[in-house]
Amino acid sequence: MIDAHHHLWDTGTREYAWMDGPWADPLRGRFDAARYAAATDAEASVVVQAVMDESETAELLAAPVAGVVGWTDLTAPDVAERLAALRAAGPLVGIRHQVQDEPDPGWLTRPPVVRGIAAVGAAGLVYDLLVKPPQAAAALDVVRRLPEVSFVLDHAGKPDIAGGRWEPWATWITDLAALPNVTVKLSGLVTEAATDWRPADILPYARHVLSAFGPGRVMYGSDWPVCTLAATPEQVRALAEEALSPGDRNEVFGGTARRIYQLG
Repeated sequence: MIDAHHHLWDTGTREYAWMDGPWADPLRGRFDAARYAAATDAEASVVVQAVMDESETAELLAAPVAGVVGWTDLTAPDVAERLAALRAAGPLVGIRHQVQDEPDPGWLTRPPVVRGIAAVGAAGLVYDLLVKPPQAAAALDVVRRLPEVSFVLDHAGKPDIAGGRWEPWATWITDLAALPNVTVKLSGLVTEAATDWRPADILPYARHVLSAFGPGRVMYGSDWPVCTLAATPEQVRALAEEALSPGDRNEVFGGTARRIYQLG
C-alpha cells in the first residue's frame, strides 16, 4: 500500500504560519518518519511540503520515503536550475505551492507562475494542486493551458462537506476529470467534514471523485498527521475502502501513485 500524501515536521525547529490558532495545538511537536511509521501501515509513501521554504524540502529529501512533493519558487528566473538541484538531492517527484493561502484567486494563471509550472513538467515532475473553491477556476484554466504537465489535485479540491455543499464543486470535478493530464488524491476529506462526521457525510464526495476520474486516476493519501484532527489513520483508510469496489483497490492504494509519481 502506498500512502500518496502525508507530512513530516517539527514545530520546535520551524514555524508553520498556517497553524494559526488553538485548533492546531494537536499538530504541534515533532512528527517524524518514525512516528509516521508507527501510526500507519503503508509500505511506501510520498511526503508533501507543508511550508513554502526550500530548506524544508531539502530535509524531506533525506527522509526514508519513496517520493517527495517539495516546494521551490515557481516565479524564480532560475527555476529550472533549482528543480535540477533538488532532484539531485533525493527522490523529488513533484512540486507544490500552497495556493489556497494566496490572496489572489488567479495566482495560478499569472504568467511567471505558468512558466514555472511548465518548467516543473519539463523536468519530468508532477505539479500538485492545493486549492479551495476560490482558486478552482484558475486551477482548471492552468491545467488546460499546460496539457503536457501532469497535475495531481490534492484532497479532492477540498469540498465543503461540513456545509453540505455539492455544487459548484461536483461540476468542477467533472470538468477536471475530462482533462487527461489530471489525477486526484482521495485524501483530506475527514477534515473538511463536521467534527461529528459520519461515513454517510463523506462517501458521496469520495464516490463522485471515483466515478469522474476512475480508479486509474485516483490515489489514496492519509494526510497524516492533519487527519488526526478528525480521525485515526485506520478510520481514514477504512473510509476509503468503503468508497471503493474490491477491483479498484490495487490502483487507488498503489498503482496510480506508483505510475504518476514514477516511484521506483
